[in-house]
Amino acid sequence: MIQATREKFIHLFGKEPLIVVSPGRINLIGEHTDYNDGFVLPAAIDKKIVYAIALNDTRQCNAHAVFTNETVSFSLDEVKPTHGWINYLMGVVFQLQESGLPVKGFDCVIAGDIPVGAGMSSSAAVEGGLVAALDHFFQYGLDRMQMALIGQKAEHTFPGVKCGIMDQFANLHGKKDQVMRLDCRSLEFEYFPFNFPGYKIVLCNSMVHHSLASSEYNVRRHQCEEGVKVIQVNHPAVKSLRDADMSMLHEVRSQLSSKVYDRCSYVIAEIQRVQDGTELLKQGNLQAFGQLMYATHEGLSKLYEVSCPELDFLVSLAKQREEVAGARVMGGGFGGCTINLVKAEKVADYVSYIQSRYNEQYGKVPEVYVTTIEEGVTVKELAFSL
Repeated sequence: MIQATREKFIHLFGKEPLIVVSPGRINLIGEHTDYNDGFVLPAAIDKKIVYAIALNDTRQCNAHAVFTNETVSFSLDEVKPTHGWINYLMGVVFQLQESGLPVKGFDCVIAGDIPVGAGMSSSAAVEGGLVAALDHFFQYGLDRMQMALIGQKAEHTFPGVKCGIMDQFANLHGKKDQVMRLDCRSLEFEYFPFNFPGYKIVLCNSMVHHSLASSEYNVRRHQCEEGVKVIQVNHPAVKSLRDADMSMLHEVRSQLSSKVYDRCSYVIAEIQRVQDGTELLKQGNLQAFGQLMYATHEGLSKLYEVSCPELDFLVSLAKQREEVAGARVMGGGFGGCTINLVKAEKVADYVSYIQSRYNEQYGKVPEVYVTTIEEGVTVKELAFSL
């Protein structure tokens, strides 16, 4: 894919590009905790966005997307929200300009194999790849966390998704065979080896498309904030659900709608599950970790209500299989993938079982991705040597 992207760029723009590889991400546990100042446990994976990009000495930016086979252009003198995939690029450019950093015109080709809407953060990969490329060209001297924050602001202001920092962080900070526990309040993080050669990370796509820009994502965030405001009356030190515990929530149960209570209950429990989960990984106890994943799914389905019948069905199938240590919906929800920890020698059997049963139930065959944990965004200067 890297070579094909480079060749497409040379065909369209007639010069040698810089190559940037920008990965998608998984999150083992810790869903919808990031915007509540909690903990998450993501990793970068081998599904990726590839940029071929070069400067063009103009005030114009030209981007060709292989996945839609269209070219879109915009002027650096008029960067404002629009529709479609170009919004993610324009958001990054706008945030760099707002930070007082110079941006000049560029040409790029974007390709990728991250399934859109599957919960692997293709949007963060698009943002991270571009900010890394422009940092390389213009020598901004940004560190990886600063790049992640620019990507997050870009998503807030242009597509209009009030995402937490996890997706952009994982995209830029990934290390091969490592997961990362990120404290979404302090932005401190720690790497943990994910060293279970007997198991594979298998993603099962429900083939139900979701959009994080849907109103439901922002509704969940508002509901969490509503719960915090009520808890704060008795506990002024509570700034987010990260600071709350179940006893504080119980105190104000009568003052909260059942929906807000359920949302907060899930988040408080999930923040604790991430911390418990990293201890289990250090102990090498993947079976107990898998049980936490099942508990997360139950909470996301019943309390946070971001699952759907198809995802619940996939997790119910996983629970019936001895070779699966744990499974849950991954990502924003409302569709997308389940993440499954499956014994390596049983992956083929498991995939066959999942696809046949899902097809019987829903009349479609789910795509399945066996992933590995890889490096974060990588800038490859010598494209022609690849």
